[in-house]
Amino acid sequence: MFIINVLKKSVTHIRKSVKFTLLILIGAVMIFALVAYFFKPTYSVTLNGEFIGYTKNKSQLQTRINEAIKQGDGANVAFKQVDIMPEYQLCLLKRDVETDDDAIYNKVMQNSTTYYRYYAILEDGETKYYLATFDEAEDVLNQLKEKESTNSDKITIEEIYNTEMKEFAQVDTCVNELYKAKPVVKVAKSSSGSGIPPSSMNTSSKKVNLGISLIRPTTGVITSRFGPRSRNNHKGIDIGTAKGTPIYAAAAGTVTVSSYGYNGGYGNYIIINHGNGVQTVYAHCSSLVATVGQQVSQGQLIARVGSTGDSTGNHLHLEIRVNGVAQNPQNYLY
Repeated sequence: MFIINVLKKSVTHIRKSVKFTLLILIGAVMIFALVAYFFKPTYSVTLNGEFIGYTKNKSQLQTRINEAIKQGDGANVAFKQVDIMPEYQLCLLKRDVETDDDAIYNKVMQNSTTYYRYYAILEDGETKYYLATFDEAEDVLNQLKEKESTNSDKITIEEIYNTEMKEFAQVDTCVNELYKAKPVVKVAKSSSGSGIPPSSMNTSSKKVNLGISLIRPTTGVITSRFGPRSRNNHKGIDIGTAKGTPIYAAAAGTVTVSSYGYNGGYGNYIIINHGNGVQTVYAHCSSLVATVGQQVSQGQLIARVGSTGDSTGNHLHLEIRVNGVAQNPQNYLY
């Protein structure tokens, strides 16, 4: 009988405990439902201890801030330096209170330093213009090269990172202002428009002192020597070699003639004045490199071998003149 009474009491106690627990659970659910109805979980955001707003998704907001730090958030913005990061605190917010991630983001960015990225066009190391993109800067360089601007090899591009934004130029403006055309090559001719032959020839074996030393202006073999020949008096020597072979200045001096044309049989030819009445003549060239008035050094490229004018094959006709009198080049060369 005692055991039965104990069991009855135990069952009664359990029933009361279950009812009490159910009441607590029901109350908790009701309280949670009421809280959920009137409030929403959110994050309070502070910056350097100052409240700046609420956000419902701190992860999304912080990702946006981190991306701006790494790669900027606007045209030509390279990155942002943020010295103070926001802090987040979970809280319950009334449902009628709005969150504003944009306002929080802007307040954080107000305390940041913006670094801009753009591209400088430099000429010989001096900054000339700024452009917004690398493609624009490269376009300027390519157009100058296509136009064969004489300064294209001095134009460079530099990537700039700066806290100060510059005023950008247009591609066309840069090209037009930087372009430098090739200088016009002036061609000198005699008063009659043809080559000027020497007034006379030194046919004696006497060697005139030139006062300078000469080097061979080109490679090849002598195909016609100085002096009388069947068709005329040859006032120089001919050195036969392939078309386009370089011709070098036999000595330093000033170019007084650089002329294209028939020129009385000389064809394309150059005359260099070496001072003290000494001149050297280079005739029948295929192309001329040195220009009138140019100071050339000994061994400098001045022209290339050809067969222009009164010529039957590729060769260099070389003359040495002293006060207008043709001298035998073989007294000094070859």
